[in-house]
Amino acid sequence: MIAASISDYRELARRKLPLFLFEYLDGGSYAERTLRRNIDDLADVALRQRVLCDVSKIDLSTEWFGNQVAMPVALGPVGLAGMYARRGEVQAVRAAHKAGIRFSLSTVSTCSLKEVAAAATAPLWFQLYIMRDRAFMADLLDQAEAAGCEALIFTVDMPLPGARYRDIRSGLAGAPGLGGQWRRLMQAAAHPSWTWDVGVFGQPHTLGNTATVLKGRTGLEDFFAWIRDNFDASVTWRDLEWVRARWKKTLIIKGILDPEDAIAAAGMGADAIVVSNHGGRQLDGVVSTAKALPRVADRVGGRLMILADGGVRSGLDVVRMLALGAQGVLLGRAWVYALAGRGEAGVTHILELIEKEMRIAMALTGATRISEITKDRLDLT
Repeated sequence: MIAASISDYRELARRKLPLFLFEYLDGGSYAERTLRRNIDDLADVALRQRVLCDVSKIDLSTEWFGNQVAMPVALGPVGLAGMYARRGEVQAVRAAHKAGIRFSLSTVSTCSLKEVAAAATAPLWFQLYIMRDRAFMADLLDQAEAAGCEALIFTVDMPLPGARYRDIRSGLAGAPGLGGQWRRLMQAAAHPSWTWDVGVFGQPHTLGNTATVLKGRTGLEDFFAWIRDNFDASVTWRDLEWVRARWKKTLIIKGILDPEDAIAAAGMGADAIVVSNHGGRQLDGVVSTAKALPRVADRVGGRLMILADGGVRSGLDVVRMLALGAQGVLLGRAWVYALAGRGEAGVTHILELIEKEMRIAMALTGATRISEITKDRLDLT
């Protein structure tokens, strides 16, 4: 299959991955209405076409936190990415930095921060949750500082994991012990290329950043049990003040949908927010990112940087997000579909596609610089 779009890479990932991994990547919570709204609402955003403008020189570069990036796109944090291709986070960071954009490493990555930092050629971003073990959190913050991470993404919309029915049906969750292991082994056996590339040659599968607290336990049941036991449902804005006091560099709060929460994030000293509903993986039925973004931007635009994720499947979608009020976009499933389909080459390819598609969208809306992609580029009729 020749992949010409991110949707094509989704199909490549579906063909290549064992069912339990594809469903974990592709699925959302409950009936997945928010997951679908993210895609559909963004696709429904109409742009205002303009013609006979001089668009011979289009510049996609922009400044983020005092540094130039090639385009206003970053690879957002995705857990277990190293299970989708051999040492997946390492392959992805190479592709991102080669393209001149930022890469965000998840707390629950397969490859450790140390391993990914060794492969990086530009500053990293690191993602963190509030966990009950504050000493462990403090250690991760120290590791991020030592690795030269430029920014910390603090995810706030996961006090508890969402209910994801696909994970139960696929055998990833809800089937503990030998029953679940047997189902996953049978699914892996039906995908021999993945089994050899990742299952055999992609080891160790240790969830590198949590290896010290998991103490040698590497099974998926161990991972999900650790998630359940260590995420802190009692977290409040005061806990974020603890993080802000310990982390002196750029702090990004991810998981904001309500304007009042955006105001609170600005008030506690965050440098940026990510308007996000966790890709439709947490509370199903909430508003899509495309619907939430303009309301948030109207309230806190200019007070801090606004990033967004959710439903982005093309460079055209990136331009739509910018016109709705974002200053940058985090890719999630999009880059992991590509990673699963073709590894580093796949991630490089989708970033090239996004760049080309952004240039076309900008040319046909009369914008030559990122700063010109404002709500004036929207057709609101």
